[in-house]
Amino acid sequence: MTKNIRISLYIFIPILLWMISGLFVKDAVKNEVPKNDLFRVGTLLSEAVSYQPTIKLKATSRSEARVDVRAKTSGEVVKIGSTQGNFVEKDSILCSLGVVELNRTEVKAPFSGFIEQIVKPGNFLERGQVCATIIQLNPIIFVAEVPEFNINKVETGQDVDIRLVTGEFINGKLTFVSKSASPSTRTFKVESQIENKNGLVRDGITAEMTIKTKLVMAHKISPSILLLNDEGKIGIRSVENDIVKFHNITILEDSESGLWITGIPKELELIVQGQGFVEDGQKVLINKL
Repeated sequence: MTKNIRISLYIFIPILLWMISGLFVKDAVKNEVPKNDLFRVGTLLSEAVSYQPTIKLKATSRSEARVDVRAKTSGEVVKIGSTQGNFVEKDSILCSLGVVELNRTEVKAPFSGFIEQIVKPGNFLERGQVCATIIQLNPIIFVAEVPEFNINKVETGQDVDIRLVTGEFINGKLTFVSKSASPSTRTFKVESQIENKNGLVRDGITAEMTIKTKLVMAHKISPSILLLNDEGKIGIRSVENDIVKFHNITILEDSESGLWITGIPKELELIVQGQGFVEDGQKVLINKL
């Protein structure tokens, strides 16, 4: 191969390689995806379901009646008709007094109930002094206080679950809802009257009352997607036609499985990733999860 030909090849080959590389670069540029400035968010389709919110309250049991049975005359107690803790029927003799006024020597139970306290034989009672204290435990009443912001959800006849501090569980109905708030606590008294034939539920025991309110259409969401808008209102963000939209919400209940909310459309594409980095009215790319 002559010198001239070698020189020509030295010149031609680099030029050829440059030209070929230029073609590939051009093709690569043509196939490159244009950079998109839109922010990408993760969304999840949420559909409202029928849900029964509950209101949990601290409650206390209360006897239907508690009466101090008093002597109508003075005299020594010569005999008692029952002992402390026992059940007595109405008109049972509680205390027998040794006095001149024979028609007033017997102090009787005004109703059937349990003897909470009774004097011992040999004690002297003046007229009007207490012979015995009797409590009526059937029915037993559970009393609780509903905050004023929840009172519009509560009405008589609603189902209640009552869990005693001792572990027992009772089902019942709401039998009373007060029309007047307590001036000091701004709460409304509610009651559930429960059958207690054997007196197993004691007077003054602590319990948790769960009131089951009306069924509503609600969404269950993760609390982590909640945020505040510029006005300081709590809510969530969704995407409609690739546009971000903020929704005010009403929280019904914070359960172990999630947060139940209402006040938003029956079906919407919730932003569950990136909701804190976008604004209302902003156009975004969607990554459905």
